[in-house]
Amino acid sequence: MPHPAPARIPPSLLRELWRVTHASLAEAGALAFPVPCVGCGEPPRMLCERCRPEVCPAPSLRELDAGLRVWSGLPFSGVPARAIRALKADLRTPLARALAPALACALDEAWVATGGAHARPPLLLPIPTSRASWRRRGVRVVELLLRRAGARPCRALRHARRVADQRGLDRADRGNNVAHSMRCAEMRGATVLLVDDVVTTGATLVEASRAVTAAGGLVVGAVTLASTPLVFGGSRSDA
Repeated sequence: MPHPAPARIPPSLLRELWRVTHASLAEAGALAFPVPCVGCGEPPRMLCERCRPEVCPAPSLRELDAGLRVWSGLPFSGVPARAIRALKADLRTPLARALAPALACALDEAWVATGGAHARPPLLLPIPTSRASWRRRGVRVVELLLRRAGARPCRALRHARRVADQRGLDRADRGNNVAHSMRCAEMRGATVLLVDDVVTTGATLVEASRAVTAAGGLVVGAVTLASTPLVFGGSRSDA
């Protein structure tokens, strides 16, 4: 009697299991082995008690040239900037828990300002992670931050083409680099808040807004964990 063929696990499920395992091991390792604080460099904690107050929510609002309002939870400078870089570049995923309250605060600010008390909650659309970043990190940083903030991301945005690294580009070049680089699933009149980790010129958020609008959605604003001072010609932000 022939044996039934073993069930195949979908690749998408394997990738998700790998992501969860990778993040869990990273957090367990951070707890088991003392590491230098990302703020001051002193062990034994990844973010020491002296530096932790530096990532307490400090919400701000800016309006991009396209009229898109962006609420941010922290300035991208000092300890917050070092923590965000460590989360993204060094995969110190436990930092997401310390940074998430600032993102949650920015989400609340946007919710109130856009009349949220009298409407259905908007969909939260994170800026998509590039394939290269996904292969390198195995973590979708913005989605991780949203989940740590107690929010549910809606993965509706996709990259339509590759873009160059935004770092080192000026305002005009950033806009040209990401122009028509995204597409969005059908929104059918849904209200949307865009979400990203850091905003610099806002070119990425403006492109995402265009894609959502083209798909029938209504973008009421954007939320980021941090906002970078508008200094160009050598910005170190990824946004």
